[in-house]
Amino acid sequence: MSKKKKLVVLTGAGISAESGIATFRDSGGLWEGHKVEDVATPEGWARNPELVLDFYNERRKKALDVKPNRGHEILVELELDFDVTIITQNVDNLHERAGSSHVIHLHGKLFESRSTKDSSLIYPITGWELKLGDLCELGSQLRPNIVWFGEAVPMIEVASIIASTADIFLVVGTSLLVYPAAGLIDYVPDRVKKFVIDPKKPDVLHVPNLEFIVEKGSVGLSRLKTLLTKSENP
Repeated sequence: MSKKKKLVVLTGAGISAESGIATFRDSGGLWEGHKVEDVATPEGWARNPELVLDFYNERRKKALDVKPNRGHEILVELELDFDVTIITQNVDNLHERAGSSHVIHLHGKLFESRSTKDSSLIYPITGWELKLGDLCELGSQLRPNIVWFGEAVPMIEVASIIASTADIFLVVGTSLLVYPAAGLIDYVPDRVKKFVIDPKKPDVLHVPNLEFIVEKGSVGLSRLKTLLTKSENP
């Protein structure tokens, strides 16, 4: 039996949007009615940790109410024919809930907290609430385990290496505007076939061997699954 080809998938807010999770920012630069600098930066946390905790509590409530969509399910089904690694910019757990085996979260995880004293101390959040006064084992306040604007992206090196070893590279539901995640496509070898699924074409025309599928995630993935599985199982 031949070895499965390595399919590396970069996902963004567009794939979760079909489940009812709001994309990051609206046209006014707000995220769910808040300025991003107030709820997704270290400075915002320093100014008003209660606001930040409340904001992410609401995001968790919403995430618990939604379900993985057909796009998430197709990525699981592709594991039958491919060695699939998902690199996601999303902080929700919809890929895991759908059943994907190997998911790397670039921007952290909504259902985890971490120590403000030692970032290696990470704890699961059961339910939706994280409150002022919830402390790590060192006695410091817990914060959401989210990579905020202005913070380093710890998993980007790992993700870059994975992208460089892809046999097929797929981008779903991201504008490819947020760095360093957007730069991952440039680590993929020129000879490797790349697909971008998004209703709007991201500006990546400099990338060789690239094909656009101008559809929302679930529709584009359904089309791509047929194409890929036919080529693997002629």
